[in-house]
Amino acid sequence: MDNIELQKAIAEFNQQKFYDCHDTLEAIWMESVEPDKTFYQGILQVAVGCYHLTNINWKGAVILLGEGIRKLREYEPEYLDINVDKLVEESYDLLLALQQIDPDSVSIFCQKLLSQELENNLSFPIIKTTTYT
Repeated sequence: MDNIELQKAIAEFNQQKFYDCHDTLEAIWMESVEPDKTFYQGILQVAVGCYHLTNINWKGAVILLGEGIRKLREYEPEYLDINVDKLVEESYDLLLALQQIDPDSVSIFCQKLLSQELENNLSFPIIKTTTYT
């Protein structure tokens, strides 16, 4: 992976700077062509889903995580040096957990997620790569 902006977006994502990641990825996405364009959009949607979650927006988190996962599944197991399998798995685990809670308790869920107090070590997804982690 030689795209410095993509490396920046991955670092922002992994540091849970989801809004910053959105801005960085959106610039890459707008300039890209298929098949990369849909791939970047999938990551962008997962990032925005996580951002919605940190802003206690259950519906936005569920919708965007679902859309992002749907797009990223087409790129498994690996694409552009990114471990897509792992990103989809971790995003899906988060989505399932969100779908099982009362939307009114999303604030408590997010607090526990951020402090790593949830069952099964559930956390925000991480983007793992073969060249940059």
